[in-house]
Amino acid sequence: MATDTLSVDVVAPDRNVYRGPATIVIARTLEGELGILKGHVPVLGVLESGPVTIRTPEGETVTAAVHGGFISVADDVVSILAEVAELGSDIDVARAQRALDRAKSDGDPEGDAAKRAQTRLRAAGREA
Repeated sequence: MATDTLSVDVVAPDRNVYRGPATIVIARTLEGELGILKGHVPVLGVLESGPVTIRTPEGETVTAAVHGGFISVADDVVSILAEVAELGSDIDVARAQRALDRAKSDGDPEGDAAKRAQTRLRAAGREA
């Protein structure tokens, strides 16, 4: 690993979603949005549902839809232990849009189902 990078693991109960180096990781915790660079102070936080953005040393952006869990930062290692997580590139956009439409038609546009669908759409690069 290059000396100016972080080591990142995004893990869900059923699989390792992402593992690799990053120059920055951006995630939303209950306390607000958190940007993590090399040398960040140790942190343990509760994640809100939302996209997690990982920028690789090659300049690529990897986005994961994360629904709940924890983030831990220590010694340039970022561990995201999510209740549910999937890479934006793996998301079925049509299915996520249907879920959002269903939540809205059920009269709950601000409920958990709508928030999950919106997170999935944002992680896939689509605005909800």
